[in-house]
Amino acid sequence: MPAALRIAALIALCLTSSLASAAELFVNASYVVTLRGTNIASGTIGLNIEGDRYRMSVDGTVVGLASLVASGTAIASSAGRVRGNELRSDYFALTTRTEDEAFTVEYQASGGNVTGERVIPPLTAMEGRVELRNADRRGVNDPLAAFVVRTNGFGPEVCNRKLELFTGIERFDMQMSFNDNQEATSQRTGYQGPVVLCNLNYKPIAGHFTNSESTEYLKTNQRMLIWYAPLGREGLSIPYRILIGTAFGDLSMVLTGLTGL
Repeated sequence: MPAALRIAALIALCLTSSLASAAELFVNASYVVTLRGTNIASGTIGLNIEGDRYRMSVDGTVVGLASLVASGTAIASSAGRVRGNELRSDYFALTTRTEDEAFTVEYQASGGNVTGERVIPPLTAMEGRVELRNADRRGVNDPLAAFVVRTNGFGPEVCNRKLELFTGIERFDMQMSFNDNQEATSQRTGYQGPVVLCNLNYKPIAGHFTNSESTEYLKTNQRMLIWYAPLGREGLSIPYRILIGTAFGDLSMVLTGLTGL
């Protein structure tokens, strides 16, 4: 299950948006997930900001041909405070469900330091898993809130940052770097216009398995990309597309609808 949570955290990049200075904001965005061009999942995200507090939610479901061989849902939530140019999480939870099982992880934090956590069902000690230390629970953000930032421009400053993430069972870094300024032209998506392309680089810290093929693959993967689109408000951006290269082909998430602005 740690590998599944890691992938969920990566896909949760779709929640990345940049924070506007408005005191109140509510945005709903819809995305479709494809593998080698075939629809396999859909999802919606919500971001609500009131004063110095925020709430975020994600709701995803397996769809299309993939539902013939597998079923599942994922629900995630994040809540906390708006601080400067970022959202700082006080609470994070993620639940994944299949026909056979459910798995939940949640934690509370204060000032970036985890104060409590639980995993249902609990993880048992497993050979090859890197132990989480108390230091690994300090100075972190959850994989939803960490991707929210306000920028003064729409270029390299959107990309060039390091994210220190904690899912409740794994601690890892995502290094982002500027790649290119491009133009989104597809009429089948929810946005056409200028986009900023960023590179993503995954670095495992703790909670992962040293003998895990998926960990090694993500660590060396050079095809993890995210495109941001501006939302027409100063400093506010949201991902237009995310692409993660996998052994089975490109996993892509694309914006298909946007409301609330």
